[in-house]
Amino acid sequence: MSTIKIIPYREELQDEFKTINQEWVEEFFSLEPFDIAQLENPQATILDRGGHILFADWEGEIVGTIGLAKVEDQTYELIKMGVKKSAQGKGVGLLLGKAILEKAKELGAQKVELYTHTKLEAALKIYRKLGFQDEVPEPGKYCRCNLKMVLSV
Repeated sequence: MSTIKIIPYREELQDEFKTINQEWVEEFFSLEPFDIAQLENPQATILDRGGHILFADWEGEIVGTIGLAKVEDQTYELIKMGVKKSAQGKGVGLLLGKAILEKAKELGAQKVELYTHTKLEAALKIYRKLGFQDEVPEPGKYCRCNLKMVLSV
């Protein structure tokens, strides 16, 4: 794979954010109300609340995205990591993960957490490569998640 550039969210990329994430969520689960809110209005639900969204640009095509939602002063949640099928297995997810963790450090994060499901094997491999450790999630946080992972940064 040739050079992948990691770029920040721009309003004109909202459709890419929605499409990439909607595709993987609907393949394995169904969209929950929080998904719809984030995908329809990432500016208000993620960015205006102190979060960030990054994209992977491969030769002018957006092939992946990842988000960071602010939970509290020094805690962030990794959200909405998705890679188009055409770019999966090429290291895009790992690059996005590293970039969003760097952004978390810049923001003063002490901890980054994420919620996932054990059937998302490719994502779990990435999270573990990034250093995330398994925890039991709080009941009721997200319907589709059976695993919480945490990383001290």
